[in-house]
Amino acid sequence: MLGFVSGPVSHVLRRAAVFLVLVLALLVAGRAHALEPIPVPLDVEALELTGAIDLYRASGPRLQVSTAPGPDGIVRRIEVVSRDGVNNDWAVFALTNTSDEQIDRLIVAPFYQLVGSRMFWPDLGKSRVASITPSQGIAPERQKSLEADVFLVTLDPGAIVTFVVEMTTPELPQIRLWEPDAYKETVNAYTLYRGIILGISGLLALFLTILFVVKGTVMFPATAALAWAVLAYLCIDFGFWSRVFNLTQGDDQLYRASAEVMLAASLIIFLYAYLNLNRWHIRYSHMALGTLTLLLGLLGVAVWDPSIAAGIARLALGMIGIIGFATVLVLALQGYDRAIMLIPTWFLLIVWLIGSAMTVTGVIANDIVQPALGGGLVLVVLLIGFTVMQHAFAGGAIVQGLISDVERRALALTGAGDIIWDWDIDRDRIYTGHEVEDLLGLRHGTLDGPARDWLDVLHPQDRDRFRATLDAVIDQRRGKVQQDFRLRSEDGHFRWFRLRARPILGSDAEVIRCVGTLLDITEQKTAEERLLHDAVHDNLTGLANRELFMDRLNAALARARADGAIKPSVLILNLDRFKQINDGIGLSAGDSILLTVARRLDRLIQPQDSLARLNGDQYGLILLSEQEADRIAQVADALRKAVRAPITYGDREVFLTCSIGFALHDGGKQTSEELVTDAEIALNHAKRLGGDRQEVFRPILRPLGRNVIDLEGDLRKAIKDGELGVFYQPIVRLSDQSVAGFEVLSRWKHPKRGQISPSEFIPIAEQSGLINELGLYVLTKSARQLAEWQDKIRTPVPLFVSVNISSRQLLRHDLINEVKAILSRSRIAPGTLKLELTESIVMANPEYSAKVLERLRALGAGLSLDDFGTGYSSLSYLQRFPFDTIKIDQSFVRPNGRAARPVILRSIVALGHDLGMAVVAEGAEGESDALELLQLGCEYAQGYFFGEAMSADEATAYIRKAYDAQPA
Repeated sequence: MLGFVSGPVSHVLRRAAVFLVLVLALLVAGRAHALEPIPVPLDVEALELTGAIDLYRASGPRLQVSTAPGPDGIVRRIEVVSRDGVNNDWAVFALTNTSDEQIDRLIVAPFYQLVGSRMFWPDLGKSRVASITPSQGIAPERQKSLEADVFLVTLDPGAIVTFVVEMTTPELPQIRLWEPDAYKETVNAYTLYRGIILGISGLLALFLTILFVVKGTVMFPATAALAWAVLAYLCIDFGFWSRVFNLTQGDDQLYRASAEVMLAASLIIFLYAYLNLNRWHIRYSHMALGTLTLLLGLLGVAVWDPSIAAGIARLALGMIGIIGFATVLVLALQGYDRAIMLIPTWFLLIVWLIGSAMTVTGVIANDIVQPALGGGLVLVVLLIGFTVMQHAFAGGAIVQGLISDVERRALALTGAGDIIWDWDIDRDRIYTGHEVEDLLGLRHGTLDGPARDWLDVLHPQDRDRFRATLDAVIDQRRGKVQQDFRLRSEDGHFRWFRLRARPILGSDAEVIRCVGTLLDITEQKTAEERLLHDAVHDNLTGLANRELFMDRLNAALARARADGAIKPSVLILNLDRFKQINDGIGLSAGDSILLTVARRLDRLIQPQDSLARLNGDQYGLILLSEQEADRIAQVADALRKAVRAPITYGDREVFLTCSIGFALHDGGKQTSEELVTDAEIALNHAKRLGGDRQEVFRPILRPLGRNVIDLEGDLRKAIKDGELGVFYQPIVRLSDQSVAGFEVLSRWKHPKRGQISPSEFIPIAEQSGLINELGLYVLTKSARQLAEWQDKIRTPVPLFVSVNISSRQLLRHDLINEVKAILSRSRIAPGTLKLELTESIVMANPEYSAKVLERLRALGAGLSLDDFGTGYSSLSYLQRFPFDTIKIDQSFVRPNGRAARPVILRSIVALGHDLGMAVVAEGAEGESDALELLQLGCEYAQGYFFGEAMSADEATAYIRKAYDAQPA
């Protein structure tokens, strides 16, 4: 329009138009910039455009860009609209033809590139270009291709053309400008290569499948599955399925992801089946099954998002390769032949995985890397197939047919695994093959030679016997050789062998050969030596046991008789309270403590001394390094201090003490048994004195120790003959100081030793099991006496007796029947025969005790809780047990200078009354004690103030005097 305006007005308008153009250019300067055209040479077959293009992502369905400057230097603006009005991703580049000829070129954007496709959320390929719009000339024509977006462009001589690419994806991995003939040749070359690879892979999969049908072992279907998975992957990667099934161009993401998933799954199936992992450990099966389930679950993920499934499959493939290689190496080190044969192939697989990882991350970006990886994958499967066939068909079956007797014997000898030993006597040459030399690490041929050469490798103690045996066979011309001997290996150690051979006579009745077998029996001999060692040693500490201790003591005494300067001493050490510690922290901790104590003791003795574990927590020491009594005592004191040091177990410290008894050799004819017995007597004396001390044996201690067995027999006889005395200590009612009942006590007057304290014979009865007979004896006599009192003496309230029950009696199932029988035979008032139990006895097994006490209460027996306040004092259990009386221990009754004593007594009395129980206080020694107990509310009391233990006749007189009663 401006061309039709003349004069000054035209000049002004022109200036205004130029100004408007400059303003518009400035306004769009932030939107686009002028492109740098890429020259297109005539002699270059392919030109990489990927790094020279400008990408406009999410720029909307319309794109306005500035073109590359034309030959006149003018930058123009063009606007391109997407075909479907949806695409928002664009790419722009410019080409220039610097020649004077018109040229045709192909713009190629591959659907899928393994290079740079990423490990996670990989780009699985798709059609990249929807259309290409040039700034001038005819629009490029799309060429038919199943692998890439291909457009034919024509560039005139000297032309500069800007191309706007409408993309279907945000990514454009590669775009190249190809010379048409060169591109066609390249495609044909890759097609031929891919066909060869596919052919090899297909034949391999088919061959392995046929082998599975023929052979039938599980490794063949697993290997065939791997081969078919590789074939499926290559068919998708090479675009074979796209041609066969006419898939949409580039729309194979689901199939590509599924192929990668199946590749990982088939690899783990092969590894599990080939290595036969199910026979090594069940966890291998669990791991393989779990991994396979997760991988197959990725097929469902692939339907939803193929990129996620492919990323997980690639990561799993790498992990399977690494973990599988570690598993193969571990099993190979254990000598598993399958794993050893798989090492080279799996190493190649690791190399392939590393190359694949470098490719997908863009470290390697060569054009041939993707086809090369496909061929490498086929090579890996091919080597796996060869490995499987080599293992499956190695050796071969024994040809079926007639076998001679000699062949049968040879086969049997081979199957037995024995080594052939052949001595050619005429030539004086022994032949054993190389098996023995391999076992000993000797050079081959060392043992193949004259018999005298064997003497050099024989153990010095076996040489004479070996030589004499062979000479005897030759001289006697009969018999057989059966001998065990040791041969020295290269490292100096000896191995045991067993030779079994027979002589073979020639025509002149002379021995010409001696043939037999040689068997390695090192493990058997080692086991025998171990058994012999365990027979005389403690399994826990490794110390000598009692048998070896006594044998060494006999030897020491024999030396002492021969040499008067040697005086062996025996020390017996026993840990104090070890049973409680063992019960408290467990048996395993107890074993650890015993082992620690043994090591501490062993460090303190001299080489000529001998330490042994005699039994349980008892150790014995034969001391030869010290002869003087004071020095022996110092050794014993050092041993005690070593045991007293705290032992750390876990997060706790255990403190132990020990008692030691030792006996000195007096130079007489003492036997080992007598010396040990004397030391044990001294040990028992140290225990009785409280433990954590050492005692030397003195003759005065011997009767005390030996009389225990005699005392047990006398006690058994006293119970049987009724010679044991039953005494009664009065229990007084504090309100009127009348006799309420008696506590039954047992006394024993020995015919030779006189009166024996209960503290001495009660423990003997408990240890020997006589406590049950003793308890039943006392219970029967006291019930009979109580029935007599209630029958012949009239009192306002029936008298009662309290009989102590031991823990052994309470835990016996016969206690209920015994009490029932006694009550049925004695007509006594219900509840007047009171069974007295301590808290510690009841709490040893509270659940069982509660049931037994309920049964006893139902029978009509009274129940009294003795020594209340000194044991557990568990109020929750006190409510559960059906006691009708509690007895306060005398330690709370006797004055001890504590201000809190009356408060404690008042609390115990109040507690007993609240629970509906009568309260008996022990230890009332004076009238003030009785008055104080009465003021505190206590109903009953017993003690020396009211009377000591008395016989039945004395108790009867005591009752009559107290009540001034007449016979009924």
